[in-house]
Amino acid sequence: MVRIDRERFRAAFERYSAIGATDNGGLHRLALSAADGEARDRFVADLESLGLSVRIDEVGNVFGRREGADPDAAPILVGSHLDSQPYGGRFDGQLGVLTALETLRSFEDANLVTERPIEIVNWTNEEGARFKPALMGSGAYVGTHDVDVVLETADADGTTVAEALSEIGYRGESPCGPTETPHAYLELHVEQGPVLEEREREIGVVEGILGMAWLEATVRGDADHAGPSPMHTRSDALVAAADVVTGVRRLAGRLADDAVTTVGEFRVEPNSVNVIPDRATFTVDLRSYDEDVVAAGVERVDAELAAACEREGTTYELDELWRIPHTEFSPWVCDAIEAAAEAVGRSSVRMIGGAGHDASYLADLTDAGLVFVPSVDGKTHNEREFTKWTDAVAGADAFAEAVRRLAGAPAASDGRETA
Repeated sequence: MVRIDRERFRAAFERYSAIGATDNGGLHRLALSAADGEARDRFVADLESLGLSVRIDEVGNVFGRREGADPDAAPILVGSHLDSQPYGGRFDGQLGVLTALETLRSFEDANLVTERPIEIVNWTNEEGARFKPALMGSGAYVGTHDVDVVLETADADGTTVAEALSEIGYRGESPCGPTETPHAYLELHVEQGPVLEEREREIGVVEGILGMAWLEATVRGDADHAGPSPMHTRSDALVAAADVVTGVRRLAGRLADDAVTTVGEFRVEPNSVNVIPDRATFTVDLRSYDEDVVAAGVERVDAELAAACEREGTTYELDELWRIPHTEFSPWVCDAIEAAAEAVGRSSVRMIGGAGHDASYLADLTDAGLVFVPSVDGKTHNEREFTKWTDAVAGADAFAEAVRRLAGAPAASDGRETA
């Protein structure tokens, strides 16, 4: 059994948290921004200091490889993401990368030889805040997203992924995709919900993740002067859109117990105090573990739009930006996580996750698992996001032991410790 170095782990977390830090204790490190580039530079330097071979692929995913005793064995892949939400928290994604990094550092401290190689990865644009969709790097890696489409995707200012990668020096030459299929993938993440805290458990063994759909609705009306235009003659895009927003809020309870619905972005044009809006654009995030529920939700959103636009004399378009089915993680990897938590004296519980993670796509490629640690009050995607450091350490202990078990080791032949 290998234990992590708690002080080193905490120091690394604080160093990375200073890159893109906000005044309110959060993190503003959008994908492929200058701050993201600085965090990546530190990550690469940390990998090289461990003697790992570093590979950067064409969409900017960064890999570091620690060789195992068997050069022909498929690797264990571990990691998460370093990008953040706008003015988000310090723990989302970053904690997973640094837990994986501390795991490899602890293996080096113990002179531990694993049978399988271990590769650590920082995935590009997990959040989807600057470039849509989310899980972009991992999706391209497993073949769900077309690499050329990813590179041509632009942010709100018209900067493409390819241009942003070049600006920060992370448009790699390695083809995006596995050089060999990993034996397993393991990721640690903050829960971003209240379950672990409510159940007083230190470790979440995640058996699956909700499926989801992202939609973008555009409602079109007629711009006119706010004063002379009689109410009965108006075609107000904002009024119709607002009706749909409240309808989406009520929709979740009508679909299923686990369904959740959110309008997260909203734009109005021409956005002038005395002009009737002629265009309103907004997003809908709809989730459930049941794909039929997600599909029914999309149909209901369309029906809400049709009814609201008929009432207000407007028209609409509804585009599906992204859809991902629910994820089922590998039973044997879940068993390994649970056994590892028990071995290091940490309490655990099996659970379903509500947020999408890179592990969702990796589960399409290989046996994948996801470790959760508690989020205080379930808060996330904002500067109040917080995980107690004792819980972060508990998660790292369990994670390192799970990786040790997954990677295996041959009989000792050179005096070095084996798993």
